[in-house]
Amino acid sequence: MFKKILIPTDGSPLSAQAANAGICFARSIQAQVVALHVTQPFAATIGFDGMAAAYAITDEDYDKASAQQAEKYLKHVMARADTAGIKAESRAVSNFNVADGIVQAASENGCDLIFIGSHGRSGLSRLLLGSVTAKVLSLATCAVLVYRVKEEKPKK
Repeated sequence: MFKKILIPTDGSPLSAQAANAGICFARSIQAQVVALHVTQPFAATIGFDGMAAAYAITDEDYDKASAQQAEKYLKHVMARADTAGIKAESRAVSNFNVADGIVQAASENGCDLIFIGSHGRSGLSRLLLGSVTAKVLSLATCAVLVYRVKEEKPKK
């Protein structure tokens, strides 16, 4: 079966839910885990309209903040893996395209499965927002398991 599972996270509660499910799955099949956070380079976040000047942030500040954010997100996944008693490592990478970063990290780390969450958007919201998961499915050269995360409905 699968020996090494890549679990990408963006730090959102829904991503954390998928990561927890991925770790439980890894434990059930005695697989290793690679936790991954993909950031986009500074140039990808500012657009082409000179927004960087408005934010008064440098490349170095952005890189430092991105690294701290990645460490925070990955720390949660690693703690969950430790609690589950499975071997895990973490990676933070930068790529203009998050889906490309995920697929490339899976290949570079010898993963035979990508365990990724999906919000389950459809129709216009999927068209407008895009879907990293859909892009990963189209690019991946290894197996991809899509975990449908459950959004909690606000209580009335």
